[in-house]
Amino acid sequence: MDGIGLILIIIAGVFFVIVATAKFNLHPFLSLLIAAFAIGISSGMPLPDVVEAVNGGFGGLMGGIGLVIVFGTIIGVILEKSGAALRMAEVVLRIVGEKRPQLAMSAIGSIVSIPVFCDSGYVILSSLKKALANKTKVTVASMAIALSTGLFATHTLVPPTPGPIAAAGNIGAENYLGTVILFGIIVAIPAILAGYLWAVKAGTKIHIQSDEDESMYNYDEVVSSFGDMPSAIKSFAPILVPILLIGFSSVITFAGWTGSIFSFFLFLGSPVVALLVGVLFAFALLPKFDEETLTEWIGVGIKEAAPILLITGAGGAFGSVISSTSIADLIKGIAGNDLAVGALFIFIPFVIAAALKSAQGSSTAAIVITSTLIAPLLTQLGIEGAVPLALVVMSVGAGAMVVSHVNDSYFWVVKEFSGMSITQAYKAQTMGTLIQGGTAIVVTSILWFLLV
Repeated sequence: MDGIGLILIIIAGVFFVIVATAKFNLHPFLSLLIAAFAIGISSGMPLPDVVEAVNGGFGGLMGGIGLVIVFGTIIGVILEKSGAALRMAEVVLRIVGEKRPQLAMSAIGSIVSIPVFCDSGYVILSSLKKALANKTKVTVASMAIALSTGLFATHTLVPPTPGPIAAAGNIGAENYLGTVILFGIIVAIPAILAGYLWAVKAGTKIHIQSDEDESMYNYDEVVSSFGDMPSAIKSFAPILVPILLIGFSSVITFAGWTGSIFSFFLFLGSPVVALLVGVLFAFALLPKFDEETLTEWIGVGIKEAAPILLITGAGGAFGSVISSTSIADLIKGIAGNDLAVGALFIFIPFVIAAALKSAQGSSTAAIVITSTLIAPLLTQLGIEGAVPLALVVMSVGAGAMVVSHVNDSYFWVVKEFSGMSITQAYKAQTMGTLIQGGTAIVVTSILWFLLV
């Protein structure tokens, strides 16, 4: 099948994924796989080809980024359980200063969320947030917005967070991860600042009922309650070392340097090896080497990685089936359209991801599905290379911010751990993520216009 019929089949498949996950709470893994088989069969593909496309898409993507996701989640769990995440928070607070508590909270959140899922990061830092609010005499709502938006920005934009890594893998940018990290940081900073400004503007006007009870949170007591935390160098190393290795590898590739020493650093800078090195640095944070830390903690990281791996693999299968249909011929017709190849193209992934995020709630699922949908389009339009593909990942990530509301688990984490009502959470969290997503896509589109 081709033409308008094929387009309607693909639209129906996407609609099924949205309805199945948002309305009937079917896990995205199954909804994506069911949709993949349905699209392949309905489009008239030979049945053996459908099976081959599903298996190839799933396995191919896992081969590229599966271990990277696992290593990243293991690092996050160790940072959380060892107290290293709080040590990083304390260091950032000392640097930024207590006179700008919301900015400190935004910065803390943005760093912690690179390896730690934003939901977990918010829970980890919740008591610190309340204690700092009490110490600096600002509203808890203001601190809550600053923390939640800081966490959210890097969660959707900066690898090794699973979403951006999955997007890079889906569109063929896994070899440009250093560039994706660089642009992720560049785009995330304005988004973080936008969240901070919203925290200062809106958060100070939101008075939570539990504010009057915050005197029980003494900052010094909260920090000391975590016991002996690791040193700052040990705490930051599992995050910074992999990023530096990946970044230096990108510089070597860009500069064309050759030689055995550069080949060695290219090896260390490959995402799988760099994240494994990060895991080894994380071992220095373990309070002891026994079954609890070496088996249970790492087991938790593997368990947290499993759903992301399954969703990402299913997204790869979904995209592989779509790519195997005659959709490529239709896309070739779009390729001559100035709108498609011009500066406005960068808004297409953003709109798709925003629609999926708002409809079904999960930012990671929105990123995975969007990147699989647009991958064939990028190929046919000749959009390739480090910078263009990195900016496409940024567009997808920006869309996955818009918006966090009642069908998003993160919305409820922020609401419950800050004590806000649903109405207050809409004003704080939902509006904050809308502003962040808008800021991120504006910055991305400017970079696209200037660099592509």
